[in-house]
Amino acid sequence: MANTITRVLVVVAHPDDAEFGCGGTVAKWVKEGREIAYVILTNGDKGSADRRMTSERLVKIRAEEQLTAARTLGVEQVELLGYPDGELEDTREVRRAVTAQIRRFRPDLIVTQNPARTSNFYASHRDHRTAGSIALDCVYPLARDHLSFPELVAQGLEPHKVHEVYLMGAENPEVVVDISDTMELKLKALACHTSQMGDFPQVEAWVRERAAHVGKPKGYAYAEAFKRITIPR
Repeated sequence: MANTITRVLVVVAHPDDAEFGCGGTVAKWVKEGREIAYVILTNGDKGSADRRMTSERLVKIRAEEQLTAARTLGVEQVELLGYPDGELEDTREVRRAVTAQIRRFRPDLIVTQNPARTSNFYASHRDHRTAGSIALDCVYPLARDHLSFPELVAQGLEPHKVHEVYLMGAENPEVVVDISDTMELKLKALACHTSQMGDFPQVEAWVRERAAHVGKPKGYAYAEAFKRITIPR
């Protein structure tokens, strides 16, 4: 990762998506002194198999879980935009909200989800694809152009140009990050999402297996991988 990357914004659909998709990488970057912030688009209000659970209770539970998980990795800035889980739409309202976060935090790099449908069932969640598509549209051209959402400029949120985007869940990744030293932190953060984990030893085994598979070609014990998009300066 280039030394010019000092600020990273992670834009994902649900609480726990960041920990699953890039938790080890985030922990590594925090240890390297980079500033990381999260934008979580939905409130996770549908993600429960407990028939006694209500959406109202679940929203509060998942928000607290996400804040605890982020702090575990060293991330202090978390914005919960609160759109309904499973119903994320690519609308002007949502694009404006994400654009505002980009202009406010002014990241060098954005990490987001893959907007393409893939053979990976988890990565192809509708909200994940929509979140990735929204994030990319906000990077270019909406956050960059002062005539896009002029009301944001009126609020003091000046245009900002992002230099790079990393996509999680890509089938042909170009960047492989060694997370061998931060794997335990990734797992500790995932364990904070108690409402989502069910049989956590089973989840842990799956996460370790996947990260080991990604790292093996590079000789890493564990890794996370991303497709890299470079935006011309």
